[in-house]
Amino acid sequence: MATARPAGLTAWIDEQTPLPPATAALGPGSGAAGLVAAGGGLAPRRLEEAYRGGLFPWYSPGQPVLWWSPDPRMVLPTAEFRLSRSLAKTIRRFRRTPGCALRVDSAFEQVIAACATQPREGQDGTWIVPAMVEAYTAWHRLGRVHSVETWVDGELAGGLYFVAIGRMCFGESMFARRTDASKIALAALVAACRAHGVGLIDCQQNTDHLASFGAREMPRAEFLARVAQATAAAGAIDWSYDDSHWALLERAPAVPPEAP
Repeated sequence: MATARPAGLTAWIDEQTPLPPATAALGPGSGAAGLVAAGGGLAPRRLEEAYRGGLFPWYSPGQPVLWWSPDPRMVLPTAEFRLSRSLAKTIRRFRRTPGCALRVDSAFEQVIAACATQPREGQDGTWIVPAMVEAYTAWHRLGRVHSVETWVDGELAGGLYFVAIGRMCFGESMFARRTDASKIALAALVAACRAHGVGLIDCQQNTDHLASFGAREMPRAEFLARVAQATAAAGAIDWSYDDSHWALLERAPAVPPEAP
């Protein structure tokens, strides 16, 4: 069955056609603001091209691969991460509790599978379709995608996965099976980003949950400039878990006391 063409979309690409620039995205009032192109597959080289150009894939079952670059873009400046007092206490308790551990890349396939099945408020189904799981798992094996995991008594309690290119981090999805498990993983990622000179985590879409951690919207033009600079940075980052990174997070700016 033929797939309906999104209104106003001009760029349909095959696996050999380069992606259009992010600035070619459809605008407000189009019914698909931020949509740049459709098609082209999810090979690692295509994903690399897309992320370096400020695009990401997001589509539903039965649709072609859709490439997006929203304006504005939700980002989390790592220097602006809001560490609440309650989360700081939770992290300290987690670190000193026997059987609790933070790990990186020890169970990537479990993490992305859990993210794909995590219920989302206001969403019916998931955008992490099987083809996406397969593509990002392949990219993970090439060292471009990583998972941060929280473990409790030998069981995977929560986590997230992200794309890393140069000094740029692109957050993808989180899940939690226990209270605060994904928040601990996010805080660990922010701490690692600070340790490695990564100043920005791409969050793609605006949500109140991300905003509560200090994420904010950034104009597309500024975002693209930041991505171009950060992805061009030389030298690979070792994302292995390092407990000493937490000290960088604990020196974050103070936040007002939480309401009782």
